[in-house]
Amino acid sequence: MDNIHPQRDTAIDSPGDSTAFHGAVPLISLRNINKSYHNNGLNIDVLNDLSFDIRAGETIAVVGESGIGKSTLLHILGALDRPDSGSLFYQGKDVFDFDGASLAKFRNQTLGFVFQFHYLLAEFSAMENVMMPGLISGRSRGQIQKSAEAILIRVGLKHRIHHRVVDLSGGEQQRVALARALILKPDILLADEPTGNLDQKNSRQIHDLLMELNQESNMTIVVVTHNMKLAGLMNKNLTLVDGKLVEVGGV
Repeated sequence: MDNIHPQRDTAIDSPGDSTAFHGAVPLISLRNINKSYHNNGLNIDVLNDLSFDIRAGETIAVVGESGIGKSTLLHILGALDRPDSGSLFYQGKDVFDFDGASLAKFRNQTLGFVFQFHYLLAEFSAMENVMMPGLISGRSRGQIQKSAEAILIRVGLKHRIHHRVVDLSGGEQQRVALARALILKPDILLADEPTGNLDQKNSRQIHDLLMELNQESNMTIVVVTHNMKLAGLMNKNLTLVDGKLVEVGGV
């Protein structure tokens, strides 16, 4: 597949590049993204000619009221949903041009996902759930088991590693889902309310972990959140207005 390098258009409104990342080559570029849904005969525009760059190592919170399109944006960033029109570039390549196998590999090895709903395998243990992405990618069982144990300890589940998911609390399941997303040390973590089911103590632990991973491995983080403490730790805080990203302050 040819390398496609998106050209910077001066007419594109790409909000709020922080000084630390200004001028860096974008890791991800959204270009002219449009997405709408049909509901009861009505056409609802969610994303409207949205263009935006994300650079390696940036941490971004997308905040705002429910229903403005935050999760839709996250799903398009993760190539889980396709826009009606527009392009998603990763390191200069249009992800939506990938064939099925390349797209699956991209999601598995480049992205980590944390969803509002855990999508864990209830009858499997926390360890088995976290190991799954590594096994799918072809890593050895012994290697991935060590990594899974280490990340489960980091999210505070040292004593729950071998418990079945069905026997864990909602907050514990959320942390298993986060550990699963982090197991392959992805370039990009996409998280939809990653601390939504956690108490204050465990939320703070996850906030600290995300910042540590950003510093340790330059992991790019994009979170959709209503948690203003988490949003306040990010380099940028954005919201959606009329289907476009704009930067917000005072978080």
